[in-house]
Amino acid sequence: MLRLTELTWREARAAGADAIALLPIGSQEQHAGHLPMGTDTLLVTAVVDRAAELLADAGPPVVRLPALPYGHSPHHLFAAAVSLSAGTLAAVLADILRSLTASGFHRVLIVNGHGGNDEIMRLAVKEHALRAEGTFAACSYWSLGEASENPGHAGRYETSLMLAAHPDLVRTPIEPHRPAGAPPLFDAPPHPGLTAERHGEWARVGGMTDDPSTARPDPGELSARAAELARAIRAFAEATAPGAI
Repeated sequence: MLRLTELTWREARAAGADAIALLPIGSQEQHAGHLPMGTDTLLVTAVVDRAAELLADAGPPVVRLPALPYGHSPHHLFAAAVSLSAGTLAAVLADILRSLTASGFHRVLIVNGHGGNDEIMRLAVKEHALRAEGTFAACSYWSLGEASENPGHAGRYETSLMLAAHPDLVRTPIEPHRPAGAPPLFDAPPHPGLTAERHGEWARVGGMTDDPSTARPDPGELSARAAELARAIRAFAEATAPGAI
């Protein structure tokens, strides 16, 4: 795996002719009382790096950009977050994509670690493809493949991955948490396919979607997410190879 930060400009331009630029994006936001603010950034970086390692011997060349550590997190400001507005995040992603294209990269994949970035990220690649030559893609690391799982927020899933990737950053003991009242509408909409938001819902449920106390280190799931991302990168490379159209 090549890292953009460590390349000279000539090496970067040479790499851009064939390599896929990988941009991890995350957030800085509350993850209840037991996980750090940078959980989303830490997890997406771990998945991207492990996927790149799986591709090292016989995969398409990749250049990993530094992770964008800020995302769209206004719904977490009831506690603490460093949030970009939707317009600002869209503009930042547009500038990064434009810069990569101007620097010689023809293929870019954005890999997301925070749910609030998902729609903005996907729109960014669609709009950039209308303006620039090249092929651009986006995904959230948990959404790939048939075994994809809704990660929730600061609950069992994310806590299990953090216990595998960064156990030293998980505060213990992890207290049981069962929000009073109905499940939050943003996580359990009243009808399939419906997006529903209620003012104050995040604060009402204590900043998490499910009970994290049952979490255990899950290196298998972390590896599975990395393997699925590696498969997605291979498929993207094959679909965009010269002569593929």
